[in-house]
Amino acid sequence: MRAVASRVRGASVAVDGRTVGVIEGEGLLVLLGVTHTDGDEDVERMARKLWELRLLEGERSCADAGAPLLVVSQFTLYGDTRKGRRPSWSAAARPEVAGPVVDAVVAALRARGAHVETGRFGAAMAVASVNDGPFTVIVET
Repeated sequence: MRAVASRVRGASVAVDGRTVGVIEGEGLLVLLGVTHTDGDEDVERMARKLWELRLLEGERSCADAGAPLLVVSQFTLYGDTRKGRRPSWSAAARPEVAGPVVDAVVAALRARGAHVETGRFGAAMAVASVNDGPFTVIVET
């Protein structure tokens, strides 16, 4: 599993022009990609990392600050551009596998007490954010 986590001052995601998820103030925008081998251990590890990593101002975590997360599925994080001019998506899990895994990460975050907003899996989404720093890291399990 792979995530790109950006520290933000606010973020939102819209589908068909309608906002489906929004966080205000300090928090994390998380683009989350799933590969074929991701399982329950990866779900728990990713949720813990995203909740506890000290990515916010003052080296605080979302757990420390009670900061929200906006989680958006992003299969393109597993695009392979090493050959040719067209990315290969073979490392990305198929939608019927990836969707439940993304949902499980969101559920695991919520079980830890996180306020989590989401995009809509499989939809064409417009993501907007106000990056803080900018401060962005890649998190992998």
